[in-house]
Amino acid sequence: MSGRRGRRWVHLLTYAVLAPAAVVTLVPFAWLLTSAFKAPQEFFGSMFLPRGDGFLGVAWDRLTTGNLTRLFRELSIGRAMLNSLFLSSVTSVLATLCCAAGGYALAMYRFRGRRVLTWVVLGALIVPPPLLLAPGYQVLYRLGLLDTYSGLILPAMAPAFGVFLFRQASLQSVPPQLLEAGRLDGCSEAGLFGRIALPLLRPMTGAFLLITFLGVWNNFIGPQIVLQSPEKQPLAVAIAQLKGVYYEDYGLLMAGTLVSIAPVAGLFLLLQKDFVSGLTLGAVK
Repeated sequence: MSGRRGRRWVHLLTYAVLAPAAVVTLVPFAWLLTSAFKAPQEFFGSMFLPRGDGFLGVAWDRLTTGNLTRLFRELSIGRAMLNSLFLSSVTSVLATLCCAAGGYALAMYRFRGRRVLTWVVLGALIVPPPLLLAPGYQVLYRLGLLDTYSGLILPAMAPAFGVFLFRQASLQSVPPQLLEAGRLDGCSEAGLFGRIALPLLRPMTGAFLLITFLGVWNNFIGPQIVLQSPEKQPLAVAIAQLKGVYYEDYGLLMAGTLVSIAPVAGLFLLLQKDFVSGLTLGAVK
């Protein structure tokens, strides 16, 4: 009984600490959600919902969906959203497969130059990404990949961070004895990777897939450098272009931000278990 009481007090204390932290975290999202449905003249009138004589003391009739309507009908934000969805989905899937294959090869195979290649991958991790903008632009220009989606997808297919991450995950999660058993049963090397290694690396695969999707979805500088056509720009650039020079419609900006975080929040809720387990992979032996 004493042990059960102790666990109950620990749970109560944990919830007492986490509840205020959750409120502090959710307040900006609540402000964003309510601001997206405010008219320009109501934006600075109240912190959250406008006060009035309606239910719960809220003037529900002063809320509007005009901001969302303008986004999709007048400003063609739907096309930018599809561009971001295409870029993020294709890049995250290809990058996950390439990094998983590269990390698996570095961890499981013994070949000449393996140690040097591992040090090259580690060295690439310390190179600041902004330093690669100018040489990357020159390479894309010489290959004729400017103003194409390939110019954004191909450079992001095998980041050094992902290769090293999957190398460490393979060392921790893929037993060499299991691969030897597969070879004795006549399984090919591609089959070993697809049927044995990838299922064992599922937590890391889900975590890296989500990390890559978020990175491409929120990429702001890369598309402005590679893409010149306005109709090819992703959502992050399209939302930034909603800002005016002399006047800013904050309700419209909040609606655009709400539209941009909704798909990402849904994907995180879908992959949150794999994300957490992937981040802790290898922390406990």
